[in-house]
Amino acid sequence: MNEIILDTETTGLSVKEDHRIIEIACIETKNLIPTKKIFYKLINPERKISEDATKIHGYTNERLEGEPKFKDIASELIEFISNKKLIIHNAPFDIGFLNHELKKINMKIIDHKKNIVDTLELARSKYPGSSNSLDNLCKKFNIDLSERTKHNALLDCELLRKVYINLIGEKEPTLIFQDSTNSNIILEDRKINKSQYSKSIIKPSQQEMVNHNKFLKSELKKNYF
Repeated sequence: MNEIILDTETTGLSVKEDHRIIEIACIETKNLIPTKKIFYKLINPERKISEDATKIHGYTNERLEGEPKFKDIASELIEFISNKKLIIHNAPFDIGFLNHELKKINMKIIDHKKNIVDTLELARSKYPGSSNSLDNLCKKFNIDLSERTKHNALLDCELLRKVYINLIGEKEPTLIFQDSTNSNIILEDRKINKSQYSKSIIKPSQQEMVNHNKFLKSELKKNYF
C-alpha cells in the first residue's frame, strides 16, 4: 500500500466555529520514497480568515479570492488518497477539517481510524513530556528548516516525510532504481566531489610501531582486571 503524506492550512483552529480549509497538500510515496505524484490546491474558503491564522501561514482572503472552492476539488482529492495509508501530524485536526468540508457537500467522510498514522501520537509515545511540534521534531532529527519561514502545506509534507522516517527508525532512502531495461543503481542526489573529500592512509614508521607495541603491553598489564 502506498502512503500519502498529508497536510492542510485553515482559516482558524476550530470546525465548531465553521473554520475552513484554505490549502491542502498530499505527497504520494512508496516505502516512503516519493513517487513524484503530488496533489496540491489552494482553496477559496468562502469565509474570513482569522488574523492569527494569517500570521501563521501568510494567506489572506484577497490572495485566495480566485481559487477553486472545496467542492470543486473534493472528488479529485478523494480519488488521490483512496486506498492509501495517510500519514499526518496531528491527524484529528486535519481529518476533522476534511470531514467538515465533506459533510458540507454531502460526500462520504474519511474513516479516522482506518489506514491513518498520526505522527504526533507516535512522537508523544516515543518522547513523552517534550514538545513534539513539527518544528521541534525537525530540530531533534537535524532536518533543515531554513525554508520554513511560514507554515506551508507542501513544504510541511516533505518535512513530515523525513520526520516519520526518523520516528520509525528507518534511514533516509537515498537510492532510486532505473527501469527494468537498466538495472544500474544510481544515487538520487548524493554525488561526492572527490576534490572536496578524500581519505589518505599513512603508513606508520618502524619506530612508531615499536612505540605502539610497548604502549599496548604496558596498558594491557595495567587494565587486565
